[in-house]
Amino acid sequence: MLSKRVIPCLDVRAGRLTKGIKFQGNVDIGDPVESARRYYEEGADEIVFYDITASAEERGIFLDVVERVASQIFIPFSVGGGISSVADMRAVLNAGAEKVSINSAAVRDPGLVADGAAAFGSQAIVVGMDVLRVPVSESIPSGYEIVIQGGRRRMGIDAIEWARQCQELGAGELCVNSIDADGTRDGYELTLTRAIVDAVSIPVIASGGAGAPEHMYDAVSKGGASAALIASIVHYGQYTIRQCKEVMAGKGAKVRLTW
Repeated sequence: MLSKRVIPCLDVRAGRLTKGIKFQGNVDIGDPVESARRYYEEGADEIVFYDITASAEERGIFLDVVERVASQIFIPFSVGGGISSVADMRAVLNAGAEKVSINSAAVRDPGLVADGAAAFGSQAIVVGMDVLRVPVSESIPSGYEIVIQGGRRRMGIDAIEWARQCQELGAGELCVNSIDADGTRDGYELTLTRAIVDAVSIPVIASGGAGAPEHMYDAVSKGGASAALIASIVHYGQYTIRQCKEVMAGKGAKVRLTW
């Protein structure tokens, strides 16, 4: 059985680490490179970086940050935000990232998922899904809708169907973020997580809402996720990566312990 992964998520704006609640009210909380190194040293399995305004501002990715991170940590990390072409993917991977995460651009042009997988392999392509809970309708039968541009634009696409399509196109992994739970620390949206896990056979990362290690355990057990993405609980010093993993292991989750 594969170990469940613990993945700190670092949202970056203007080269600085930032955090908000439900994609709003972001505040500056430090240097993303220093934070990445600390999480690496604490035992993080991977790290995710998002340039959270790149898509909305229609600009390129922060390659300088990617290069600095690659020189400081020695675990896989993925980068998302502002990636809209195979050339963008190549630039990020050449700067030192192991994976690219595409979200808004993939929704606008699903062929980008297939093109990226063909160029770099499915293992390098993560599709990020920002999901909003909505009333069930003919177009959104699951009650979960895909939104893009940092939660600013609803797309009328059912999240479960989009997950299946991404797998068919060649995505190697899905990162499923609940906008309703994001930054609340009330726990992951487990119904959403489980629905997508059951719909695909590729790894699913649960994202949005972690407030305690117990929530992370729930994500990988009840939710069935392959990994738990975390942000606020480690950014603000509430828990360390080690503490999170110890709690998860104590409850029966298989995690990588290096101490």
